[in-house]
Amino acid sequence: MFIKTRYEHVVLDETNTPVIAGTTMKVIELAQAHIAYGWSPEELQFQFPHLTLGRIHSALAYYWDHREELDKDIERRLQFANKLRRSVGESPLVARLKSQGLI
Repeated sequence: MFIKTRYEHVVLDETNTPVIAGTTMKVIELAQAHIAYGWSPEELQFQFPHLTLGRIHSALAYYWDHREELDKDIERRLQFANKLRRSVGESPLVARLKSQGLI
């Protein structure tokens, strides 16, 4: 079940996460690509050809209008991923590469 927003191409999923309508892509995923790589909407469309420019602009507008809230969500997800990474420990591959002085 999705909840409509005032942004034509953005809906909220069952966890209230903003998602680009008709896709499984979260608004924060697109916003992170935009910010991390400096990609323009046209470049984002090249990288994600299943998205129309309308969807991209709508998602970016949603991000900028809700930036503080979404940045907190990004940080929360990053902390969770780091916690999981620490709890799992070093992979055998990384240990082997370190022992060979390759990393």
